[in-house]
Amino acid sequence: MEILHVEKVIEEFETMTKDTENVQRETLKKILEENGSAEYLQNLGLNGRTDPQSFKACVPVVTHQDLDPYIQRIVDGASSPILTGKPITTISLSSGTTQGRPKFVPFNDELMETTLQIFRTSYAFRNREFPVKNGKALQFIYSSKQSRTKGGLFAGTATTNVFRNSQFKKAMKAMQSQCCSPDEVIFGPDFRQSLYCHLLCGLIFREEIQLVSSTFAHSIVHAFRTLEQVWEELCVDIREGILTSRITFPSVRSAMAKLLKPNPELADLIRRKISGLSNWYGLIPELFPNVKYIYGIMTGSMEHYLKKLRHYAGDVPLISADYGSSEGWIGANINPNVPTESTTYAVLPNIGYFEFIPLKENVEEQVHDRGDANILSMEPKPVSLTEVKIGEEYEVIVTSFA
Repeated sequence: MEILHVEKVIEEFETMTKDTENVQRETLKKILEENGSAEYLQNLGLNGRTDPQSFKACVPVVTHQDLDPYIQRIVDGASSPILTGKPITTISLSSGTTQGRPKFVPFNDELMETTLQIFRTSYAFRNREFPVKNGKALQFIYSSKQSRTKGGLFAGTATTNVFRNSQFKKAMKAMQSQCCSPDEVIFGPDFRQSLYCHLLCGLIFREEIQLVSSTFAHSIVHAFRTLEQVWEELCVDIREGILTSRITFPSVRSAMAKLLKPNPELADLIRRKISGLSNWYGLIPELFPNVKYIYGIMTGSMEHYLKKLRHYAGDVPLISADYGSSEGWIGANINPNVPTESTTYAVLPNIGYFEFIPLKENVEEQVHDRGDANILSMEPKPVSLTEVKIGEEYEVIVTSFA
């Protein structure tokens, strides 16, 4: 089994971020060359130029709404190069909505590769501080079914597209972060049944669990709130070695049957551990004695869940996962030992071309004071990744390979 070479990943990151301007220029060049044949870029007058100046002069800053008609044609099965040189085979459904429906976002192999690069980078820095050895991860991950669009493309949430990609599992093995639950549970058709089985797998492998994770902090909190309600039933399953009848899907049942053996000692141990807790404080380390950290997106709107998560975690470190969107990744958490509320993210300069619009409230105010209708000319110009200033606030513009 291939294990990720942590020091090498860190070294590559250091080299690349010291030379950000050149790496960004090269990344933009690659994006524009690979997709130069696409209809969208053909109409903008770049004529094969790939430098940042021409790009900024010719290619407008757009929102999802502007790209929607193009994406809609891809979704409906148009085969000519529309936004990208290579055909798009998969669509991500964003968590944000436009006019009440999820946004469609193109997803391709290049985005999968940048996802894995982000995962590998943050893992390398994390593993330097909190090394996991050949253990298992209790991952509350769920992959809804991918559906097919009218044009025959696979469509699913961004996480579903990642989890269902054959590269994902290989990468997790290399990062010694393999999920303790079988695939049938991750890809199970019913979220509640999958969650129950994740908890059961975690308890069966409790000694081997080295980290607890989910995409978002709220999923971890939700999982342990659920454990508070179903722990006695889980103990019965473990004691008798028979899965509760609440799990109805045959594929999930047969996968779990391979793991379940009657184990009254383990059932008694779990009962003792839980009975000894005061108001569920420190539930996670009590049940999983070798857990090194808890991992998931914990910043932004997820910060509300930290108080409850700390209660369950006791003294186990909480580490926030990386910064991105359905459109693509932006940065990795390379300082895993700072308090969660102070998490910062380092932008990886080779996973996309990044620009930043300064958020200046006073620009808006000046315009309104003068009653000037020409707001556009007043809008601050985007700056490049190497031009951002410490302490300023910006809105991120991503130009990705998709």
